[in-house]
Amino acid sequence: MSFDGLFTRAMVKELTDLLKGGRINKVHQPYKNEIILVVRANGKNQKVLLSAHPSHARVQISQEEYENPSIPPMFCMLLRKHIEGYILEDIRQVGLDRIIIFDIKGRNEIGDTSYKQLIVEIMGRHSNIILVDRTKNMILDSIKHVTSAVNTYRTVLPGHDYILPPEQNKANPFEADEEDVLRHLDFNSGRLDKQLVNQFAGLSPLIAKEITFQAGLVNRTTLPKAFLAIIERVKRHDYSPSIMESSEKENFYLFPLDSSQSNQVKSFATLGEALDRYYFGKAERDRVKQQANDIERLVVNEKEKNEKKIAKLEVTLQEANKAQQFQLFGELLTANLYAVQKGLKEIDVVNYYDETGATVTIPLDPLKSPSENAQKYFTKYQKAKNALEIVKEQIEKAMAEVHYFESLIQQLETASPKDVAEIRDELIEEGYIRNRQKKHQKKQNQKPVLDHYYASDGTEIIIGKNNKQNDYLTNRLAARDEIWLHTKDIPGSHVVIRSKEPIEKTIHEAAILAAFFSKARSSSSVPVDFTRVRHVKKPSGAKPGFVIYDNQQTIYVTPDEETVLKLKKHKNAN
Repeated sequence: MSFDGLFTRAMVKELTDLLKGGRINKVHQPYKNEIILVVRANGKNQKVLLSAHPSHARVQISQEEYENPSIPPMFCMLLRKHIEGYILEDIRQVGLDRIIIFDIKGRNEIGDTSYKQLIVEIMGRHSNIILVDRTKNMILDSIKHVTSAVNTYRTVLPGHDYILPPEQNKANPFEADEEDVLRHLDFNSGRLDKQLVNQFAGLSPLIAKEITFQAGLVNRTTLPKAFLAIIERVKRHDYSPSIMESSEKENFYLFPLDSSQSNQVKSFATLGEALDRYYFGKAERDRVKQQANDIERLVVNEKEKNEKKIAKLEVTLQEANKAQQFQLFGELLTANLYAVQKGLKEIDVVNYYDETGATVTIPLDPLKSPSENAQKYFTKYQKAKNALEIVKEQIEKAMAEVHYFESLIQQLETASPKDVAEIRDELIEEGYIRNRQKKHQKKQNQKPVLDHYYASDGTEIIIGKNNKQNDYLTNRLAARDEIWLHTKDIPGSHVVIRSKEPIEKTIHEAAILAAFFSKARSSSSVPVDFTRVRHVKKPSGAKPGFVIYDNQQTIYVTPDEETVLKLKKHKNAN
């Protein structure tokens, strides 16, 4: 875990420096387990993310954009009632645990001074955000309710006293000297990094491995020195927030960790910036997977069903291609009825259509008469002839379905929660999902919300991330002479440059966006076609998002997340 007690300590300092004394102007709850506080401090609005997500729990100042639901959840409404307009008196950590307490002061609805605490407990799947009346130490509500049946030690429900999680009674690393370190370790038991985690508060396996790595040849001299060196660095707030990338995984911490053996280290000015970068897409992808689990299963099943259908149809097509042979057998049998006797399993006859006079072996049904055998082949001929066109048409339809569902799978990979809702609506409209809405509760036709980016020269670039957005962008929003881009023969997003004559660099940047939001986002040298919108057409009756185009040029680019982030920052700046 990267967000350990030492990281929490550093985060509390960053939050205190930027937010202490600020006013909570707004409270939002964009997702089930996450709260956004908009705090006005030092002449600037700061977005504070409080997350009790089972996998991505954290507290940070964030620059990311979050979509708020049209109807705020109950916990959000309660927070607005109790802390909007209040002052952040203090932000503190409980010992070296991953528990952050926001002390809040304000006046209630009758004008009396009111003291509240917003407590964030970062404990994996047990993470929670709890609002407490500080005067009474009473829980007003929490983002997750915990009954006595779930936790016998403490109950987290409105009206109950707030009790801190049980203490682990570990040693404080900031108060330790070399003798203390040695006293808490047993060098004969091995796994010294694990022992460090078990004996000292605030240490995660990640930083414990770094300590043993820095100790080199671990012994009673090197390990305490490495331990105290790292603790001293944390004590001095000597931070360089970093993300370490290796071929196996990605980690973040207060400073680069040599033990991560990373092939790339990215450093950031603040902890919040590092977390924004690290969690870019991760938390949202997790939320999307939860929301889109049923859709993803449906889409994959439909794709596989059509692929199996195509395989069966191709077998039928092979049979249908024998139509001419069935006709030949029928005609040759009819011409040679005098030579055929009932009970024969096959007969060799001269093929009078062959100039060389070669013979043909015709299989026979011994239970049928000669004329019945001939009629059987004529019937097979007629069936095969009729089936040929039908089967070809069915294969084309099934292949179009496979292409459609492949595009949906790609769209789900890069979808945001609002994109999932639009994909769900599309599947309802196409008849793949039953509409559970009541007839009198018809959904209003709303314009899709598109993603806007800005090229290096400030030119606007718009992306459609699902079929509804693609259709709206290409067929309604974009002007005829603006530039349209799409990955060549690869499922992906429609991209439009809002310029009639963009510079070459802008086309290149838009192509990177097109490649990144496509099935080929992990590939290199991805072909991207671009043409004017006037040359893009949607065939009549085509599936949502499907278009044909001509007069295109092709550019090859490699999708790059850093470029996408840079264009997104340009977007925020504009």
